[in-house]
Amino acid sequence: MTVLTCAVALKLVEAILAEGKARGFAPLTAAVLDAGGHVVALARDDGSSLLRPQIATGKAWGVLGMGFGGRELAQRAAKMPAFFTAAIELADGKMVPVPGGVLIRDAEGRIVGSVGVSGDTSDNDEICAVAALQAVGGPLGLKADTGAA
Repeated sequence: MTVLTCAVALKLVEAILAEGKARGFAPLTAAVLDAGGHVVALARDDGSSLLRPQIATGKAWGVLGMGFGGRELAQRAAKMPAFFTAAIELADGKMVPVPGGVLIRDAEGRIVGSVGVSGDTSDNDEICAVAALQAVGGPLGLKADTGAA
């Protein structure tokens, strides 16, 4: 099983922020969590607004808590708002069910962590997370799971 190291997590947040800048997106914040939901790395662009660290962490934490990517999380939240209101309450408000939360899977498909990105639209946040995981994690056998069908 591949372990998500601090060195890899730091490279991921750097790659996410670089991808956002290269695409001309609004200032981003990126959080990488291990499989236990602990923050391994978090970085914010200059000018990233006040709540972005909490939102990025909430996106990453939510996908870990439910076991599927942010895209699937958002679809389920739209279909079952009462359930997700309760789930967010049970999570002490730490779950943000929108795209931009991406599971990190190893080559065998096991969850080894997650990424959350916030700052631009949720779709653009997700684009940066996936691009970083492909660039940094791909050679290590790590794969992005956005929850898309």
